[in-house]
Amino acid sequence: MTTVRIWTDAEVERDPAVKAVFDDIRSTRKSDFVNNFWRALANDPPTLKRTWESVRAIMGGDGALDPLTRELIYIAVSTANGCSYCIHSHTAAAKQRGMTDAQHMHLLAIVGMACETNGLATGLQIPVDPEFMV
Repeated sequence: MTTVRIWTDAEVERDPAVKAVFDDIRSTRKSDFVNNFWRALANDPPTLKRTWESVRAIMGGDGALDPLTRELIYIAVSTANGCSYCIHSHTAAAKQRGMTDAQHMHLLAIVGMACETNGLATGLQIPVDPEFMV
């Protein structure tokens, strides 16, 4: 259960700062759907605006990584951080961008392998090889 109020469209319409961000989300995504993450952040309009602008720039703007790769990274980090909400939302976004079931399972195998070897390397406190220092 959420710890904050999830804003309705009627509430959004009454707050110009929130409405402006929601309008931009809808325009950018070419969809009337605004998910619960943004509806929760609406409780603090400056955080809503700042976060949306960052997400829009990083996940939607120009960059060296294609949109599917960005979503795959987001899924991996969200899995490592245990964020169920982001795992679900970015898995849906990755599927919309063409992720196959095989790619999804391979991604999760890599995440699982990295968690295992990270745990071993951390627990053993293995020194980094000089050849890996960049």
